[in-house]
Amino acid sequence: MRLSRSLAPVTVAVCLVLVLPYDALPHARVAASKPTATPEPFGAECRVAVQGSHVVAHCHNPYADTDRVRLHIECARWWDLDTDGAPVDAGPAMTVRLTGRCWKEVATAWVSHRRP
Repeated sequence: MRLSRSLAPVTVAVCLVLVLPYDALPHARVAASKPTATPEPFGAECRVAVQGSHVVAHCHNPYADTDRVRLHIECARWWDLDTDGAPVDAGPAMTVRLTGRCWKEVATAWVSHRRP
């Protein structure tokens, strides 16, 4: 019987919280933000191909802003140095070719994008 007496206040408190209207409960209020302008499209579309230890990436920029692209290669062997290629500017409606290699196998390769 003692167990039910000790649970009674907790049960009443839970019921009161569930019955209270939403406005009576404490909750964070977030101010309405101003509508933001839609960002301009940016970034070249890149296709990366790996053949053995060689990597070739073709990046085409269909947008009006210049995109500075850079090829990154992670080699599979621990002793093989990972490389970050030199940045190349891909101007509007321009296609650039990026190349690199490892001594042995390539683990991953990707292209990063940055505004100049």
